[in-house]
Amino acid sequence: MAVLEPVENPTTGIKARVRLDFKGVGRPGRLFFGGKSTDKAAEEAREQQLALLRHVPVQGIQVEDVDLSLDIYTVYDDVNNQEVAYAPVVLQLTADTLEDLIRFVARDEFRKIEIVAPGVLSLNKHEIERLMFRIFEEFTNYRRHLERKYNVK
Repeated sequence: MAVLEPVENPTTGIKARVRLDFKGVGRPGRLFFGGKSTDKAAEEAREQQLALLRHVPVQGIQVEDVDLSLDIYTVYDDVNNQEVAYAPVVLQLTADTLEDLIRFVARDEFRKIEIVAPGVLSLNKHEIERLMFRIFEEFTNYRRHLERKYNVK
C-alpha cells in the first residue's frame, strides 16, 4: 500500500528565519545604585522589541516562533570606545510576500535571513519592480528616522 505525503501549498507564504541582534550599552550608576550592565541593557532592549513584535500585528507577517537560546555577546566599539553587548533572537516568520520581509531586513538589528520555504521563488517583471520600490521606501524611511534622531539634514 502506497502512502502519499501531503505536498506543501506554495500559496501559503514564504517561511523564513530572521536573526536580529539587539544592542545594549551600559550606563554607569551614581554611587552604588542605578547602573546597568551592557548585558542587562541588551537583554532589556531585546525584550522590549519582542513585546512589540508579539503584541503589535505587522501586516503580511505571522511570527510563528521566537528563539532566545543564543547567548548575549559583548564586543568593543572602536567608534564610541566602550563595550557594547548584543542580545540575539531568531524569529521564525511566515510572510505573505517578499515585500513584507523587507521591513525586517532594513533594520539596524538585522544580521541574517534564511528562506526556509519555498525552495524556489519566481518573480515576474512587475513583482521585481514592486520589490525594488518597497526596498527604496524602507531605506528612505530609515534615512528620515536617522536624520530626525541625529538632527542631520
